[in-house]
Formats: sequence, structure tokens, C-alpha cells
Amino acid sequence: MSLAAEAFVSQIAAAEPWPENATLFQPLKDDQILLSDHASSLAVQAYLRMCNLPVQVVCRSNAEYMSPSGKVPFIHVGNQVVSELGPIVQFTKAKGHSLSDGLDEVQKAEMKAYMELVNNMLLTAELYIQWCDENTAMEITRPRFSSPYPWPLSHILAYQKQWEIRRKMKAIGWAGKTLEQVYEDVSQCCQALSQRLGTQPYFFNKQPTELDALVFGHLFTILTTQLTSNELGEKVKNYSNLLSFCRRIEQNYFEDHDKDSLASSGSRFSKGPSLI
Repeated sequence: MSLAAEAFVSQIAAAEPWPENATLFQPLKDDQILLSDHASSLAVQAYLRMCNLPVQVVCRSNAEYMSPSGKVPFIHVGNQVVSELGPIVQFTKAKGHSLSDGLDEVQKAEMKAYMELVNNMLLTAELYIQWCDENTAMEITRPRFSSPYPWPLSHILAYQKQWEIRRKMKAIGWAGKTLEQVYEDVSQCCQALSQRLGTQPYFFNKQPTELDALVFGHLFTILTTQLTSNELGEKVKNYSNLLSFCRRIEQNYFEDHDKDSLASSGSRFSKGPSLI
């Protein structure tokens, strides 16, 4: 299909209303999903709920390989498949659903800058802890990641993924960091988010944006995830307004829904209590 034809199809799809059977795909909750993937999935779920767009969460052991970008989560809406929060935000905006239309250009630029901060710091820290901290990788990450597959495929895929992430860390200058330095990066990121949030209910006052969904997905998952150490969650707990922020979104957007979408993502890696 030509680029012009693809653009035409996309325009037609954008004009169609949001269906009731929209689906979000993620790895298996109980045995497989990792901290970073669960955070990203929860961010998308929060965003869609803030937009009042229904979506059914479906867990597949091969979700990563089903995704057009190789990353999870992804959504299947009509005949369209879109992965990751940024493209999903653009997709819903094309359908007339946006959380940030009320912001001016300066605020939109600020929102994007803080979203980059979260992705560059929190998401990268999650990936580092999962795959570069050997205790976490050995006790939690590799067993969970490889759990759906038979040996020796399980062994091969886990080490292939670990090599991929460690190569990424080397490329962005994180390979030489210690675990304590990574925790300090997380603390600094949380401090910046805490200062921007202040006493407001959301980052841009009374209405949530995609930034709120992204921050919630990562912070809530960090707070409700059991790792080999509590240090990561403790960095977030130092900021009371961020804890209140997470409780607020949980209560406003998840309290009356299936809480399996939140804390019961299973086993040692992603299981934890609700914040309410």
C-alpha cells in the first residue's frame, strides 16, 4: 500500500467512532509482565479512562511480538493497531478525544518536556533495574520474561532481551552507573515532578492530561511492585503529594472498575496492595 493510500485509510479510520470492543494487549499478568511493561500499560489504561474511552485488556504471552513496534502495550481499534502511549494519544486525538486541547502552546511544550523526563529517567531506571541489576535479573526478570516458553527457548529469549537492554544502556551512557546512582536519578525525577505538581490535583490544575496518565502509570506500578529491594518504592514515598496524586487517580478512574487492571498483576514482580 502506498503512503497516500495509508494516509487515506488512516483518515477514514479516524473519522469512525470509538468502538465498544476496543482491545488493549499486554503480556500475561500473573506470571510474565515486567515492571516497565506494566507501568506503560497502566499509563495507557489511565489515559483511555480519562478520555472515557472503553477498552478491554487482553493478556497474551506473545504480546511483544504481536506489537507493530515490538513494544507493549498496543491497542486494536477497528482495523487499526497502535502501540505505545504517544502514538495512542495522537490516534485518539484524530478521533476527537484529547486531554490537552485546553492547554496553551507554552503549557503543551512544558507537558511534553515532563513526559520526556519520565521516559528518560523513570522508564530507563525500570529497565536498568530489571535487566542490569544481576540480583533482580536472576531472581525475577529472567524467570518471569521466559515463563511462557519451553527450555531452551526460554533461556535464549531471556538472555537475548537482557543483551538488547544492556546494549541500549551502554548507548545512552547508563551502563557504567551503579544501582545507587540509578536510585538517585529516580529521586531527582520525583523531586522535579513533586515541585511541578505542588498542591494541584493534577499537573495542569483541575483536569488531567496525558502527562498525569504517564506519571501515574509509572509511580503506581513502582509503589505496588515487590522487587528484591524496597529502595525504588521508598524514593517515591518521600513525596507525599505524589502519593496523594496516585490515590486520587486510582479513586477517580479505577475505584469502580476491575482492580485487576491495577495492583493484581501477579507474583513477585508486579503484585501489591491498592493505595486506597
